[in-house]
Amino acid sequence: MIVVVKIGTSSVTTSEGLVNYEAVARLCHEVGSLRREGHEIVLVSSGAVTAGVAALRPDGGRPTDAITLQALSAVGQPRLMRVYDDALHGEGLVAGQVLLVPNDFGERRQYLHARATLLRLLELGVVPVVNENDALADDEIRFGDNDRIAALVANLIGAQLMVLLTDTPGLFDQDPRYADDALLVEEVVEFDEALERAAGGPGSVGSSGGMASKLAAARIASWSGVRVVIAKSDRSSVVADAVHSVSGVGTVIAARERRIPARKLWIAFALPASARVTVDEGAAVALVERDASLLLAGVRACAGGFVAGDAIEVVGIAGGVFAKGIARLSSIDVAAHLEGRDHAEARRSSGELIHRDDLVVLLGAISPRDG
Repeated sequence: MIVVVKIGTSSVTTSEGLVNYEAVARLCHEVGSLRREGHEIVLVSSGAVTAGVAALRPDGGRPTDAITLQALSAVGQPRLMRVYDDALHGEGLVAGQVLLVPNDFGERRQYLHARATLLRLLELGVVPVVNENDALADDEIRFGDNDRIAALVANLIGAQLMVLLTDTPGLFDQDPRYADDALLVEEVVEFDEALERAAGGPGSVGSSGGMASKLAAARIASWSGVRVVIAKSDRSSVVADAVHSVSGVGTVIAARERRIPARKLWIAFALPASARVTVDEGAAVALVERDASLLLAGVRACAGGFVAGDAIEVVGIAGGVFAKGIARLSSIDVAAHLEGRDHAEARRSSGELIHRDDLVVLLGAISPRDG
């Protein structure tokens, strides 16, 4: 099977901010064992910025401004890759660095190119080591955490399993940092508000994720038909146990039985949304229950500007996002409709704001907005 394994900053670096050679070697030994069993592994690794901080030790500790953090990632990324390269070489494997930015998923042609490259690396026997391209990423257009990257990569390459390695044994029913009686959730059947509250907020200092980020990533992967395991990184044989479905390995999130097509997954989770439109109840029912297209006639409000080809979110009267799609008209056309003015382009398109082939109903899914 194809397995995507993501390891977080807290698990791949020491408390002093240095790359944790022992942790990387342990992970790469597992990768080697699984490769010998015939599995294909993609690693998604955080830690570049922290490794850069440790290398340069700037005055005042870890900086907070984006430019300095990006510069530090440029120093830390090759140091991190050197450790992975050495550890994988010891297993008779070759590491391949892959740095991604949102455009690699947001533009369809680039999305397909990224998929082809990653799959070719696997065919060549390479272990791709993926990270966000922090050194050059626009602070306004970035993923912000590698949990989401791991989920998008899992979708991209058709993985069967995603393992999120962290510094806790999995997801708890309460935040274990504050509740001594917190219990491990061994299996997630449904994503609901109680589960999201249990996930809490950000995790350790230096990381950009946390359990809430992992739960959101797990939801993306589950919708992609990928089984997810959230587990403690220093657990013995943790990745192998996840691959072999060993009981008690961590929190397991089953793949969603009803998968949606790859293009709609791309629309739902990879494309950033430019704006939102609010629709009436009749339009909402038609979209959810009848797989209909969204017509201008059902639109009641528009927030934000967009042009044909942009992704937009669809909001119900109550205010919640329940769908997303690619617009065939612009916000100017929507404004003309709302003001009762003539809109020739809308007439030529039969009044379709989003065609059903370009629309994804997100009931039970996360909102994929970047902001």
